[in-house]
Amino acid sequence: METNKKSDTNVVKGYIRYLKLERNFSPNTLEAYRHDLQLLAAYCQREQRAVESLSLADLQHFASTLHEQGIGPTSQARVLSGVRSFYRYLRLEGYIADDPTELLEWPRLGLHLPEVLTTAEVDQLERSVDLSKWEGQRNVAIIEVLFSCGLRVSELTNLKLSDLYLDEGFIRVLGKGSKERLVPISPQAVRELKKWFLDRNLMNIKPGEQDYVFLNRRGAHLTRTMILIMIKRQAVAAGIHKTISPHTLRHTFATALLEGGADLRAIQAMLGHEDIGTTEIYTHIDTSLLRQEILNHHPRNILWREKHEKKE
Repeated sequence: METNKKSDTNVVKGYIRYLKLERNFSPNTLEAYRHDLQLLAAYCQREQRAVESLSLADLQHFASTLHEQGIGPTSQARVLSGVRSFYRYLRLEGYIADDPTELLEWPRLGLHLPEVLTTAEVDQLERSVDLSKWEGQRNVAIIEVLFSCGLRVSELTNLKLSDLYLDEGFIRVLGKGSKERLVPISPQAVRELKKWFLDRNLMNIKPGEQDYVFLNRRGAHLTRTMILIMIKRQAVAAGIHKTISPHTLRHTFATALLEGGADLRAIQAMLGHEDIGTTEIYTHIDTSLLRQEILNHHPRNILWREKHEKKE
């Protein structure tokens, strides 16, 4: 069956509108879904098929073309996840009777454990900040809030003064899908914020930016890129050789909680994960750390290590 390009375009527009209005997806997320569907639309055009007419076999062929285009397994999985979401929408809206993606297999992905820092390395990161610079205390506060609250960088850049309940010891966070959650904030993070506010109160803040917690020297709120650059530069200054980003501090927050005995559901709530399966990655991190502890402290391993050290 030949594709009706105009009809497919209208269906995709309807889907993107559904994601924006009913699912409250961010512009970045909408753009990612739009990109996924552009790949599917290109496939349909080559095969002269309409999206509604594709079968499981067609979509398996589509998945194989992603590999041929040099798209890696992780990116393939993301694209296919977007395509599956699209076909669920088609079924929901009555465009198709059955969802052909229900049995669509994902590419095999190796387990990727995110990089984490020790608490000592976080302290090292903060101590390396030059407090003689106007942005120094701001940067310390950013690092401490990321580590103490486990925020996504976008959540940090959008954090408002009206979201802070410092006397009560928590902050209100607007997460993915415009979902709000309350996150406890540590006394140390509160102290660093209050020190930053002493500098912030002296700034000439742009109209409309007055409620943002973290500002640049021009009095406007920070972008994600600005914070990424700052964290990477600070890691170099601190002599930390791990590849880190603002998200590393979020991973560090979650791992520290798990090591401290926090319940996985509590960690899920504080991170704002919709699916606990996303949070479960930290159980793998904890297992790897546990293995290292056993290697370091089990008497059999200590004897083996002492024996080999003597030989050396």
